[in-house]
Amino acid sequence: MQLEGAFNLAPKKALEFFRKKGYAVSFAWQDTFNEEHNRAFTVAKMADIDLLTDMRKAVDKAISDGLTLEQFKKLIEPTLQEAGWWGRKEVTDPTTGEITQAELGSPRRLRTIYRTNLKTAYAAGQWAQIEETKAEAPFLLYDAVDDDRTRPEHAEWDNTILPIDDAWWSFHTPPNGWECRCGVIQLSKAQAEAMGYSAGDEAPKTDFRQYTNPRTGEITLIPKGIDPGFGYNPGTEQGKALQEALAAKVKAFKDGN
Repeated sequence: MQLEGAFNLAPKKALEFFRKKGYAVSFAWQDTFNEEHNRAFTVAKMADIDLLTDMRKAVDKAISDGLTLEQFKKLIEPTLQEAGWWGRKEVTDPTTGEITQAELGSPRRLRTIYRTNLKTAYAAGQWAQIEETKAEAPFLLYDAVDDDRTRPEHAEWDNTILPIDDAWWSFHTPPNGWECRCGVIQLSKAQAEAMGYSAGDEAPKTDFRQYTNPRTGEITLIPKGIDPGFGYNPGTEQGKALQEALAAKVKAFKDGN
């Protein structure tokens, strides 16, 4: 399923997810890691908050209006070029002081920004719908694109059917990497059984690998087949963040009375 077409399934909830984010200025993509992306919009090496705001508005419009990649590029590229945030430039790492040559704006980077933000927002929006309807449709099917561009592990997970509450989905809900095109399909019990699911079927074995964030030194365990920074479920992680925020507000209210 093409991203532009699939995204139309849950634009409202995806937009709600995206608009709850704050901002974060980062130099490398590892500076904002895993579920931190649920709380903040960021673009690596975009330190100008005004330019970051312009980029966010463009992504917001892509979500709300269903813009294609080419429409998104046409919308934001002139702004980036006018600001000088385009091509390869010398940049200074604020953490180390090192001066390096880095790619700022480019067709490739705009594609990554577009696809990653829309795919993650759509996944979170879809998960909100899944939670609302899981009483009637309590199963999910992992849906990989069957072609030579699909990662071997993702191809192995294709057609995996598990209950929505299975812990496997905490790590394996797409997107599971840069340019990942996988998705999930919600199924009723009858549909799951018709496709071969039996009660007690176990999730695929998960082998973990150790990843050391080169920016922070933090060590995390990531399932094999999932890129660093993608080992979380956008929908459930934002739910946790909102619950934490609500709990903090309740505590502040009680402390003040």
